[in-house]
Amino acid sequence: MTNGQRGTVHSSALPPNPGAATIDRQKNEARAEAKRQRDALARSDSSGSAGTALRGRVLGSVAFPAGCAVSAYWPMGSEIDTRPLIEALYLRGHAIGLPVTLRRGEPLVFRSWTPRVSLVPGGFGTRIPGPDRPELRPEVLLVPLLAFDRRGFRLGYGGGFYDRTLAQLRAASPVCAIGLSYAGQEVPKVPCDEHDQRLDWIVTEAETIEIRRHDQARGHPA
Repeated sequence: MTNGQRGTVHSSALPPNPGAATIDRQKNEARAEAKRQRDALARSDSSGSAGTALRGRVLGSVAFPAGCAVSAYWPMGSEIDTRPLIEALYLRGHAIGLPVTLRRGEPLVFRSWTPRVSLVPGGFGTRIPGPDRPELRPEVLLVPLLAFDRRGFRLGYGGGFYDRTLAQLRAASPVCAIGLSYAGQEVPKVPCDEHDQRLDWIVTEAETIEIRRHDQARGHPA
């Protein structure tokens, strides 16, 4: 989504599936290591400067359509601090929604957030707007992750919520998915299967990766 254009949905170009059980095992093993790595990165970011740097890279690299709705997420645990970016997007006039898990096995919904909204405990340790807040449909999604690779695949937490949500949204109209991460969360290759949705961008405190351009540079069609 550069120069006002929305991100495109990319084909995954996956190798033959070695089997769901094998992929699940590989993902679980990768999650444990990725969580340890991210915890270490967060400890080294005691000043919180990575979140400020992340804000600058996202706003300086990705062209958000004017006034578009953006889904964000409140950071938890050792996730990179997204709050400076969320506040900046709100001040730029974007409607902000935070993800809510209603039921296992279903897509996320996004409830409207403003700085005056008090967050309440949600599932899986999240902080969410209460049920009185209206829902919105995002055009741009800021997506959490445990690890990422340069193909645009992310290692999530295992519930499949963002994959289901992106599949549902992309079936209706184009949306842009931006993974937010510490640079040190990059891995050579994330285990994935046909259900995993690719990101359009990955932004860290140190680098901005546009997946379509990365594909083209490697000789793959966008």
